[in-house]
Amino acid sequence: MTLIVPRRASDAELVSQAARGDVESFSELVRRHQDDWYTLALRLLGDPEIAADVTQEVTIRCWRSIEAFRGDSKFSTWTYRIVVNTSWTQRRRARRHQATSIDFVDDPTHDPLEFHADRLGIRAEVSRALWSLSAANRAVVVLKDVYGWSHAEVAEALGITVTAAKVRLHRARTSLRHQLAGVL
Repeated sequence: MTLIVPRRASDAELVSQAARGDVESFSELVRRHQDDWYTLALRLLGDPEIAADVTQEVTIRCWRSIEAFRGDSKFSTWTYRIVVNTSWTQRRRARRHQATSIDFVDDPTHDPLEFHADRLGIRAEVSRALWSLSAANRAVVVLKDVYGWSHAEVAEALGITVTAAKVRLHRARTSLRHQLAGVL
């Protein structure tokens, strides 16, 4: 007896079907990517509740604009830009409604930067240094150094030029190096 395994549709196929109103195809895209959206939002914001709100908002925004997705980039890159923009919007809203700043939390997902920091016993110092960066610089560091994206992918996700991405990354790394000089 031969077992036939159904072929898994690509993201591009699912996007095409979702753009024509296929809710099941869109649901499959959400199932595939929502954990990544949440993780990125959590890394950018440091608050699990706000990251969950961002993930829900990203789902809504993606559904409303799926027809506008041209396919010039990967679906995940397109949605990561939506996550970044939505995270910054939610962060501004949270600041208006809170007197205290957003505190960082330990990220439960595997993160190479934090893995090495744990190994060296300096996780708290690395986290503090990372959260001291501006949101724009922190986003570049997270996307480049944690997710391993190319400069072009970072630039596209953040809606900036490759040169701007490189400059932000350089500034962020320089700041981190200075802050962690006594620790490393």
